[in-house]
Amino acid sequence: MSFELLFDPLFRVPFATGLLLAAILPLIGMYLRLRNEWLAALAFAQMASAGALVAMVLDGPMLAGGVLAALLAALVKGLLARAGASAYALMMLLAWGGGVLLVANHPLAEQAGHALFDGQLYFTGEAHLLVTALAAVVVLPALAWLSRPLLLARFFPEFYRARGQNERPRLLLFDLLAGLVVALATVSLGVMAAFALVFVPPLFGWRFGRGWRSALVLAALAGMGGYSVAFALSLGLDQPFGPVCASLLVMLIVVTGVKLDRM
Repeated sequence: MSFELLFDPLFRVPFATGLLLAAILPLIGMYLRLRNEWLAALAFAQMASAGALVAMVLDGPMLAGGVLAALLAALVKGLLARAGASAYALMMLLAWGGGVLLVANHPLAEQAGHALFDGQLYFTGEAHLLVTALAAVVVLPALAWLSRPLLLARFFPEFYRARGQNERPRLLLFDLLAGLVVALATVSLGVMAAFALVFVPPLFGWRFGRGWRSALVLAALAGMGGYSVAFALSLGLDQPFGPVCASLLVMLIVVTGVKLDRM
């Protein structure tokens, strides 16, 4: 056990990359939960991992492969909105099957596959941080602009129809933003850690927030706080980041007594 590595400059970039993602992912998760589509985040993550593995096999950048695959999944989800959870399940099965076959038949894919699943955040570099920062500059303002349409589409579904407008372009744009962020998180944090940060912090926001804005703030704070503790523990105890992050967030739910049946 050694927590001296927390002060090593080598881990500053990975920490900053993850912290930025830990602030954005819960916001995406809040809107996915609003629309009862939180399972889509896991489908995006699985597709991103498969896309990253395909890119690596083809000697391309894994980050680009993951993002393109997740954006494709988000586009399909938006076009097949009526399919609901069935579309997410099919995407997850397709991505899982393809990923396992690549890992089983390509020598380099095995190591990369374990890294994507375990969440080896410490190997991220400045390119990941730069792309994540650029994505935040785009995603956060776009999410603020989309907030009102998303709320209206959820609570007043006839609003746009009564005005002769189509809400689908706005919803599709959100799906693409969600796919982008989840893909970046998957390549940087790992599949399950990315999903945990999308799924768990919004539970705190929905449970303890007094309004939508305060719920968003609580979710983001819970994500960043849980991520920071998980980063310190995994690094200090020499453990893979993904399982530590997911386990810690689940334990926080148990300790705080958040009731899942009310979410």
